[in-house]
Amino acid sequence: MKIKQLSLRIRIFLAMILLILFSTILIGSVTIYQYKEQTEEYNKGRLERKEESVNAAINYWLNSGNTFPLETKNLPYIFKDKIYEISNIEKSEINIYDLDGNLVKSSHSGFVKSDAPVKLSDTILAAISNNVEHIYVNIKTINENSFQSSFSYITDNKFKPFGILNIRYIQDNTEQDKDLKDFLYRLGMVYFFMFVFAILLAYFLSSYITRSLKAITEKISQTRLSKRNEKIILSDSSTEIGTLVNAYNEMIDELEESAVKLAKGEREQAWREMAKQIAHEIKNPLTPMRLTVQSFQRKFNPDDPNIYDKIDEFSKMLIQQIDSLSTIASAFSNFANMPAQNREEIDIVEVVKQALDIFAEDYISFFPKQKHIIAKLDKTQVIRIVTNLVKNATQSLENVENRKLEVTVSEDNENICIIVADNGKGISELDSERVFEPQFTTKTSGMGLGLAMVKNIVDAHNGSVTFTSQINIGTVFKVKLPKN
Repeated sequence: MKIKQLSLRIRIFLAMILLILFSTILIGSVTIYQYKEQTEEYNKGRLERKEESVNAAINYWLNSGNTFPLETKNLPYIFKDKIYEISNIEKSEINIYDLDGNLVKSSHSGFVKSDAPVKLSDTILAAISNNVEHIYVNIKTINENSFQSSFSYITDNKFKPFGILNIRYIQDNTEQDKDLKDFLYRLGMVYFFMFVFAILLAYFLSSYITRSLKAITEKISQTRLSKRNEKIILSDSSTEIGTLVNAYNEMIDELEESAVKLAKGEREQAWREMAKQIAHEIKNPLTPMRLTVQSFQRKFNPDDPNIYDKIDEFSKMLIQQIDSLSTIASAFSNFANMPAQNREEIDIVEVVKQALDIFAEDYISFFPKQKHIIAKLDKTQVIRIVTNLVKNATQSLENVENRKLEVTVSEDNENICIIVADNGKGISELDSERVFEPQFTTKTSGMGLGLAMVKNIVDAHNGSVTFTSQINIGTVFKVKLPKN
């Protein structure tokens, strides 16, 4: 998972933990480095002090106790016994070399052979010669023991060198190492508790920082144009979060204003479309009525022997068109003013039978899965659902041979299932998206309110209506209504 894909809370948490780990490693590294530097300075200073002390003892011996001439050839005699005495006092190994780097006297004794070089290398001799103070310090590890060595000239009374003094001692850092381990242990324990504390602190701190953002996120996810949205109120938010909250609250105000304007515009548009549809539907019967009246007015002759037949025909035409106007008015009234639900226990099988009784078509078949299906629904609205679906199906069967229309009623868990299937001309994919829209119809007659009314009734009952269709094969509408 990429770091950018992690939540802000996790990133804050990880950042704080990594910061603690980095600081722990950094302080530990600096501590070890500082310890090594101090140990090195301590050993160097200790070597210098030993060298000063040995040089002082040697100079004192050369000026007060020595009886041999201060010449290179006399080095073994000058330091014959004195070198052991000085070595015991200083607790260090002392070696005496001539100016050519040859070992002439050593304080080392015992059966174990000394690892001091018998012949000094040219590098060491050059380093001693080039050094201002004629001192060369050499540090090396032999058999896991760290040795420090210093080389300096032994001079006579006129400061003329006639020998080389080598002081060697083992660096014993046992106590320092023990102190370092103890210190690192204590430091590790402190940082362990600090790390645990930092985890808890990072968790609560990241939760606190992102709590406001989480509240804002939840509010934003619940924001809808179709409902009233609540503003965010945070009393203890930071300046940045407060700015974000204010921006969101201002957006809510603007959204409400836009929603009001949009709703108003939609209502006005709906009324305009409805007015156009009503005017169009009313004009359809009015036009033949006008033509009929005008024709009757021109051709009226009271002496015509067939006058009564013509009046009867004229009256039937007017009544037919008036009935059409009444049907139009009833359809719009039923769609616009859905009556309140009057739920009661009804037998769905019996109600569907009653709804089908008004249809005289012999190709309509009814197949109930049970003899009786009891549900608590609005009887009138169930009849409307069935009649509108069946009427829509019969209209799709016009000009179709071997017409079939089947109505099925069954129980599906806690739902009532009503299926109306026909083998009509079907619904195209383009029209399928607008089937339940008011005023949409593919027929030359009708107002396109039947299926829209079915959808409204089903939605009011918290049910669902779906359909499947194939061109020139048929359509199946399926309605599910909860039993209670």
